[in-house]
Parts: sequence; C-alpha cells; structure tokens
Amino acid sequence: MKNRDYAASVHFYGIIWDITALLLFILVPVAICVHLGVWPQGSYVLKGLLPVAMLFYPTSVIEVFTYTPLLGAGGTYLSFVTGNITNLKLPCGLNAMENAGVRANSEEGEVISTVAIATSSIVTTIIIAVGVVVFSPVLPYLTDENSVFAPAFNQVVPALFGALGISYFMKHWKISIVPVAAIILILLVNGEIASGVLIPVGVVISLVSAHLMFKKGLLDDKTEKAEKSEKAE
Repeated sequence: MKNRDYAASVHFYGIIWDITALLLFILVPVAICVHLGVWPQGSYVLKGLLPVAMLFYPTSVIEVFTYTPLLGAGGTYLSFVTGNITNLKLPCGLNAMENAGVRANSEEGEVISTVAIATSSIVTTIIIAVGVVVFSPVLPYLTDENSVFAPAFNQVVPALFGALGISYFMKHWKISIVPVAAIILILLVNGEIASGVLIPVGVVISLVSAHLMFKKGLLDDKTEKAEKSEKAE
C-alpha cells in the first residue's frame, strides 16, 4: 500500500467515513419505510424539504468554507459528522489550540484541533447517554417554559461564545470593532437571524475589515510582534 503523509491520510479516511456516515443516516429512514411498508409521497417530501433546504443548504456550504480554516481537515470531517459545531466543536477546537499556544492552519494546530474535537465527541456521547438515563425523569421540569431554569438554557450558546471570544477581543481589539459593531447592527435590524447565518457573515466582515485596515496601515507592528512572541513560546 502506498504510504501517505498525515494530510493525505486525513482526507482519504475522512472522505470514506463521512460518505459511510451519510449513507447510514439515509438508510435509517429507508429501513423504517421498508419495514413498515409505507413510503411518503414525493410531493410531501419536497413540500417539507424545500423551506428547510433554502435556509440550511446555503448555510451548510458557507460553514464548510468558514469553519475548515479554523478546525483543520481532521476536525472538519469529525465535526460535520457528529454535529454541534457552533456550540461545541468549534469552541473546543479553538480553546484547545489557544491553551496549547498553536495556530489554526498549522501542523500543530491541525493535530490539536482533531484530538480536541474527537475527545469532545466521545465525551459528549457518553454524557448524553448518561444524562438521558439519569435526568430523563426531571428534564421536562427543568426545560419547561415555566421553569426558573428556562432562561439559562436559552443563553447557553451566547454565554459559551462570550467567554471564548473575550480573550480574542482583548488581544486583537482593533480588528474586533468593525465585525462586532456590524453584527450588533444586524441584530438590531432583525433579531431573529440564526447564529448559523450570523457566524459566516461575521467571518466575512472580519476578513474584509482586517484586510482594509492592514492596507491602510491601521494595524501597527505591536500586533505582529505579539503574534511572533506567542508563536515562539
């Protein structure tokens, strides 16, 4: 068998396992239909699929281009199969690289991100399995709309990203001003936009604004020196 380097192996096995997982996801409803001998009409499937596809299909394509540079190849393959990218896999990968002092898109960052996301997937599966068994009797009371804990469950993702993002905002405050202000303005206009749409939009705004600020000389050498010192450490 021809020897492959790390990147080639990640893509080779990642593609195989992602396709396998996709087939398994599709085969579950097919198996149920075969077992029960009942098949939905195509018009009903399209009627239910079309509104969802118009929103999530473009978003999913954008997410691939947005998250891949941050998660690396291995982390991307794992994340898009196991799910919960925005509220779990992405924070885990970024936090692991931050603690290890490595950068995304580096060989070290690739390995750290993949290990962190794989560990997160395993731990999440175990916790969910245990939680379903242990907390299933009381969970409806905790998540009920009239529960005192309901507001806390609604703020999990904002709290998670706020705690993760504050360190980046403090280190790179100049390039944070424009995207943060733009997202706030968008939410003031339409507060119902999902985070899966806002994150790719924020990434594009961040890239464009940072590039323009760099071209105009608004980013001084202190940022570059700080980045070099972090890399050396």
